[in-house]
Amino acid sequence: MKYLQYLHQLRSAASKPRPQPPPFSTYTTTTTDPAASNDLLNLIATASPMEPALNKVHHFLNAQLITSLIQEQPDPYLSFRFFIWTTNFTRFRNRVSTNLIIDKLICSCTSDKQEIKKGDGNEKKQECEKSDEKLFDLYWSVLDEVKEGNYDVGSGAFGVLIKAYGKVGKAEKAVEAFGRMKEFGCEANLFTYNAVLRVLVEKEVTVLALNVFNTMLKSNCKPDCSTFNVLINGLCKNGRMEDAIKTFDEMSDRGIVPNRITYMVVLMGLCRAKRVDDAYRLFRTMRSSGCEPDSVIYDVLVDGFCKMGRIGQALELSESFGEAGYVMGLHGYSSLIHGLVKTNRTDEAFQFFWKIFKLGITPDVVLYTIMIHGLCRMRRLKDAVNLARDMTDRGLVPDTPCYNTLIKGFCDMGLLDQARSLWLEISKNGCLPSSCTYDILIQCMCKNGLVDEAQQIFNDMEKFGGSASVPTFNALIDGLCKAGKLEAARLIFYRMEIGKNPSVFLRLSQGAYGVVDSNSLQMMVEKLCESGLVLKAYKILTQLADEVVPDIYTYNILINGFCKVGKVDFALKLYEELHLKGNSPDLVTYVTLIDGLFRVGREVDGIKFYELVSKSEFSHLPEAHKVVMKWHCRRGKTSFALSIWLKHQKSLVGGQDDETLRFVEKLVEMDDMVRALKLLLKRDIKLKNMDSGPYNIILIGLCQARRTNEAMELFLILKETSWYISPPSCVLLISYLLREQNIDHAVDVFLYTLEKGLHLMPRVCNNLIGSLLRWQERATDAFHLLKQMKYTGYDLNAYLHDGTRFLLYRQWSTRPIENDTPRWDDFSAKIHLPLPAVTNW
Repeated sequence: MKYLQYLHQLRSAASKPRPQPPPFSTYTTTTTDPAASNDLLNLIATASPMEPALNKVHHFLNAQLITSLIQEQPDPYLSFRFFIWTTNFTRFRNRVSTNLIIDKLICSCTSDKQEIKKGDGNEKKQECEKSDEKLFDLYWSVLDEVKEGNYDVGSGAFGVLIKAYGKVGKAEKAVEAFGRMKEFGCEANLFTYNAVLRVLVEKEVTVLALNVFNTMLKSNCKPDCSTFNVLINGLCKNGRMEDAIKTFDEMSDRGIVPNRITYMVVLMGLCRAKRVDDAYRLFRTMRSSGCEPDSVIYDVLVDGFCKMGRIGQALELSESFGEAGYVMGLHGYSSLIHGLVKTNRTDEAFQFFWKIFKLGITPDVVLYTIMIHGLCRMRRLKDAVNLARDMTDRGLVPDTPCYNTLIKGFCDMGLLDQARSLWLEISKNGCLPSSCTYDILIQCMCKNGLVDEAQQIFNDMEKFGGSASVPTFNALIDGLCKAGKLEAARLIFYRMEIGKNPSVFLRLSQGAYGVVDSNSLQMMVEKLCESGLVLKAYKILTQLADEVVPDIYTYNILINGFCKVGKVDFALKLYEELHLKGNSPDLVTYVTLIDGLFRVGREVDGIKFYELVSKSEFSHLPEAHKVVMKWHCRRGKTSFALSIWLKHQKSLVGGQDDETLRFVEKLVEMDDMVRALKLLLKRDIKLKNMDSGPYNIILIGLCQARRTNEAMELFLILKETSWYISPPSCVLLISYLLREQNIDHAVDVFLYTLEKGLHLMPRVCNNLIGSLLRWQERATDAFHLLKQMKYTGYDLNAYLHDGTRFLLYRQWSTRPIENDTPRWDDFSAKIHLPLPAVTNW
């Protein structure tokens, strides 16, 4: 009788016209008849099974009432079963009821998760995960019951599962739920496709996301703006900017109008790819299309220009945006300050930092970390620590990136004990060391010669909850190579190659799909998706992504290590191996091998690799040409070395028809090097090609060929035209000038290095000072040079050899005595130069 009364109430309510809600619209729960709600709750609780009873009254229900019932139902089992029944009716779909079910699935352990973040331990974490799994298992058991009762299941029932799994970070389970839909007679719809695409993109499995998208199109499920937003975001994050722009254009071709989120995603991708001018053009297109930007988009553009170091334009943009109502907030100021710090304008950064306090904006940990990074870069470590203390005094807790910044600051200053103590402090504040933390520590240890300690930290990583990334492996391998421990470096390399699952690559390469490169991998994923084996494709891709595979940088470190010690055959084996493993050699690989082969006298092999570079995509880059020039100069073939550079210049655009280059070639054939170099330098200045590398190589070559006068002429030309002259060039030129007893020119070159703030090796300094002191009339010049060396930062006590000091003392003792001339003790104290013991002499 009560049930019939309830039906009557529903009919009365239904007689009033109601607007039909669109699918997935958001509702706010409104007041419903308590008696009707209670009766329905009673029906759900008592009817077994509930589906037949609900089917009789579904015409009189609406989305708001559905939401109210789910909200009021305390029993998860009944909530889940009732919701699964509602997914068969399009008019019942709304975001509120969907989100309620998702919350019921994932919020059972919210309080525990908060405690875990505070550092309450692994037991609580495991307990929380088990609690979460129980509710997901309950949902699956309800689905199985519905299936066994031959009741229909709507695709929305799987949509909530996919989203819930995604929110708790269980991407594999989400993909599994998507793959099992057909077992329950469900066809994926727009909601489920968008949900699984979002999960795949967040997991950075973009290859699979694109294949799922293609499956979606083949099943005649039309994508919407959200679908494209998710895909474009994934492509941008993957660095595939051109594909992202093509996908953006495809939206228009399908008649889908981009919304604010679409534009924001593409703008962020363009800025990340350092294409800020393209981003600004797209921004103008956005405004002209009638889509008004919000403060987030303004911040994205300002941030993009700041990261490129174009601070002036960023400020101009923010002012012009102000006319549209944009007010720079914390994010905008953080971007601006970060840009100033990156361009070494730390004082200006501090002006803006203190300004935001006056504006009433409270800095966050990110902004403090930016400022601490700027101070560490300026080696103002004390100020950086004080700023970190100020941050904690204001109630902000440092996070792992903040600790990493301070650890790097201590490492750069050589304060290893303080760096270690900060590393151990991270976990005490509820944080965990990241792979970046280990990269910093391992690089620092290796740099300071503590390779064994670096290896110990590397081996202990897993004990502290860390896992070695590719940069971590690279840092350790590089340190071992520089320490001459090539065998240990090779063992780390093979440990890296084996990875966590050594059979993955083997199974894929020798299996039915024959995966050997990215193209065959793409084809395999496509076939698996077409067969409905999305979960299998996902597992394979994530296994490959989780593998710490050596990259080209790793190979280059090892190849360089073997070449430096003359083991070129080992280096060549690595070169062959990287091809087999799907890596492509870069310019550094070729240059390192060319240098290594010339170093051991295998010029023919070196030239073969040089010819490979000349025919490759790297032919327009100068590095390989310079290394071949260097070795020909060392063999005394300076003219031939310059002809190599001229040949390279002629191969560039417009070089073949360049009359200057032709004339310079003739001068080189006539061995008129100085005139040839003058003309070439004049041409480079005109073309604004300011690469001084080739000129320094030729200068060193002229010295090695005993053509010191020509080398000195080239030095003077470069000095007059304000071109960079490298310290090795100056050292070699001074050495050869002293051999020829051309002391005046040697002093001129040394004075140039003092003027430019270049510090030369002790040997050449002692040779020059000693040469002056051996001539009574030049002794005064030696004393003047010593004073200038001290004023420009030389540590004379460390630099001057005992023999040079005795020559100084002897010249000082035999000088003419004058009343105003200071005693030796006064002079030596003034320049901090104590006389060594005679026994040492």
